[in-house]
Amino acid sequence: MKDNAINTPIDPRTIKGWGIDADPKNDPTYPMRKRMNAKEDPNSKSRPDNLQPVDEEVLKSLERANVSAVFGTPEPPAGLSGMIRRQAYKYPENQYKRWLPLVLADRVDVVEGVVTDLFQGKLPNIWAEKGYDMEWKYNRTAFVTKMATIGAVTAGLVVWLASGSRKKEQKAEKRNYLSRF
Repeated sequence: MKDNAINTPIDPRTIKGWGIDADPKNDPTYPMRKRMNAKEDPNSKSRPDNLQPVDEEVLKSLERANVSAVFGTPEPPAGLSGMIRRQAYKYPENQYKRWLPLVLADRVDVVEGVVTDLFQGKLPNIWAEKGYDMEWKYNRTAFVTKMATIGAVTAGLVVWLASGSRKKEQKAEKRNYLSRF
């Protein structure tokens, strides 16, 4: 019985709210289009007359001939992360050569921000920035697991690195001992 229910096509007209935006008179973007002096065609490719000025470097996709009509300008690309972003934007949007460097640039930007804060004499509050108080309050099991994993990995790295230096010391002592004879 369930198999038949799954394979039975559903009439979209029976779904509440289906096609609600099909009527142009009920188009929620109408006031915005009227304010932008766009044509009544919802698929209009018209751009606003007064475009946002480009005062600083804005990275744009290869697929676009010009920058978007409106874009965010919180901070222009700078430093090592900016260099990585500029290289990433040389590739089309459908390639890993584009997206993986952008992810890397985000991580590098975080490190650059922490280093900048330290140089300016500000000590970053990583506990608050990572949201550990809220995670402790609302997701305690995952938080304890995460902290235990971080602690175990850190302890393992310390032991591993310390054992490597002990081995070097033992080899040096052995050489010194053998060189006496």
